[in-house]
Amino acid sequence: MHSTSSIIRFVLILTSLVALILSFLNTGLKAKHEANEALYAKKAILSAVSNKLDNDIKKMSDNSIEEIFANQITQTVVNVEGETLSPAQVVESGEYKNGKAEDVDLGKERRKPVQDRFLPVFEYTAKDGKKYYIVSVRGNGLWDEIWGNIALEDDLNTIAGVSFDHKAETPGLGAEIKDNKGFPAQFVGKKIYDDNGNYKSVTVRKGGAKDPYFEVDGISGATITCDGVTDMLVEGLKYYEPYFSELKSNS
Repeated sequence: MHSTSSIIRFVLILTSLVALILSFLNTGLKAKHEANEALYAKKAILSAVSNKLDNDIKKMSDNSIEEIFANQITQTVVNVEGETLSPAQVVESGEYKNGKAEDVDLGKERRKPVQDRFLPVFEYTAKDGKKYYIVSVRGNGLWDEIWGNIALEDDLNTIAGVSFDHKAETPGLGAEIKDNKGFPAQFVGKKIYDDNGNYKSVTVRKGGAKDPYFEVDGISGATITCDGVTDMLVEGLKYYEPYFSELKSNS
């Protein structure tokens, strides 16, 4: 029979060994994990202009994604006043070591006071020379956070494409904002300003869209998630308005 002290000693040694192995794996795989996360985020950003790409983004190699980001994407970080921030200014915050728009974590930014937030902007130049501005938004769904990337034409009003994602929405219901290709496709051609220049954004309407420019059809059985998308767009795009105004004044 083993004594109680022997059993306890064995458990402590085993626990320490497992903890050491897990710590080693976490440290050893951290760089790879971060690289995969960064690549996934880049794919999500480019998905907003997937209808403007030469190839199906799902079939693109990792190198192709990186090449597009290196050669056709200009990254900018702005604040809610519409001011463009240099990488050095972003790095000074102590949160983002590279100071790039792709580093900005909107989940983290949402926890800051609005006036202190960083906003990422990605200017995509297509092969035909046309430019699209991709901005990121984040909000709340039914169970947890939802987020998206919105691509605007160079008029900074017409939506060229969108991509959405979520943390924990219900499969077959709220998760359809990502899984159902027909949902984001509805946003193409919608406007965020009316003819008088008033900000309106886009509403996801239960029961079907009635306005051809500012509404899209909701998802049956996912009212709260759809309302979350509406609120996310209204609030999230509003933060970029000063920057849009700055771009227009310089064009």
